[in-house]
Order: sequence, then C-alpha cells, then structure tokens
Amino acid sequence: MIMKILLLEDDATLSIEIEKYFVSKNHTCHCIANGDVIESVFKNNVFDIVILDINVPGKNGIEVCSTLRNINKNIPILMLTAFGEIKDKLSAFNNGADDYLIKPFHFEELFARVNALLKRKQPEQFEADLVIGDLIISTMEMKVFRAGVEIILTPKEFKLLFILALGNGRIVSKNTISEKLWDYQVITNQNTIEVYINSLRKKIDKNSDVKLIHTKVGYGYFLKADR
Repeated sequence: MIMKILLLEDDATLSIEIEKYFVSKNHTCHCIANGDVIESVFKNNVFDIVILDINVPGKNGIEVCSTLRNINKNIPILMLTAFGEIKDKLSAFNNGADDYLIKPFHFEELFARVNALLKRKQPEQFEADLVIGDLIISTMEMKVFRAGVEIILTPKEFKLLFILALGNGRIVSKNTISEKLWDYQVITNQNTIEVYINSLRKKIDKNSDVKLIHTKVGYGYFLKADR
C-alpha cells in the first residue's frame, strides 16, 4: 500500500530529508511549513497519516492537531518535535495526537511508528454497542452516553475507556493500558496513565452515584457498575 503522508515541518532541510526517505520507500509526502495553511490542504486532499512539528509559523502543531482531529476523528496523527517535557506530551495527547517522537530521531523509527499507527488506525469495531450499567459505548459512532446523556471524550480518553470496557470487569494493568493506548512506550512514567484515568473518571463518574471506573491499587483498573 502506498501511504500518502501530510507533514508540517518548517525546517526546510529536515522536511526535504523526511520527504526523500518516504519517497525511497515508495510513499508520498506532502510538506507544509506553516500551520495556517495545513487545514485547507487537509480538507482538500486525502491523507493516510499526519506528522506535525509543534514549533512552526502560524498555528503551532498542538493547535493544528486539535483542528485536524475535530475534522477527522480517525486520521492517525504523529507529533515529531524537539519538545520532550511531559507537559508537552500530555498537551499533544489531550489534543488528539496518537504518538509522539522526539527529535533527533532515526528515520527507521519514524517509519516503524507510522506503520504501527496505520495498523492501529481504529479501535476494534463491534456491531453491538458496549454497555456497562447505564454507560453505552457506541464503537461505530465513536460516542459515549451515560444515562442517555452524551459525554464528550478526547480520542485518547475514548480509547482508554474502550480498553477498560473490553476487560469485561477484569483488572487491566497499567502495562497493558500503556501498550494498547500508545504504540510504543513513548511515556514511561506510569503517573501519566493516572492522569488519563482521573480525567476519564471525572467525565464518566462525576455526576453519578454509581461509580464505574475502579482502581485496584498495585494492579490496575477495571470498569464495572458498583452499587
């Protein structure tokens, strides 16, 4: 399969090198240097994956990521940036990024991550909704409802909830969550998972007396109606 890649990178030399690398693998790479331009290009073309630098002219990569994610919930988005702080990674993931690679990098790793993202482009699809108590997860529409009210989740929060739901009440370890939520161990600090769990818990359980997201200290998390 020939991949069509959209790249936001303002370093002209690096942009050319990335393009040449993907072309050498028989893929195409459309390069853009300004964040203000990418939305129009994205809307008027079909791409298989998007690679974004953060520090670019115009809209920065995080803003672009959020915009593109709102346009297309399923397009894989990889952040490729020199910003390596945990706050930068969390900001990217909270705005819809699927993976995060820090510069400098090896082209072979970039290529491997792109391939992995394409293979895991969407969660598993089920004909029936997943139901836990009064929680309904529509895997076809990528929507979540609690007591009939839609709950708006980020793509990563939806995927995390989906992972817990597939556990069918069993404990899901942090390592399992990390492996399924990210294609690589891009975040080795497991406190990051706690941040996502807490964010998800606020949205799912905040307004209900029946708690669904539970913690088994030292083991992991599970999803179950608890009265």
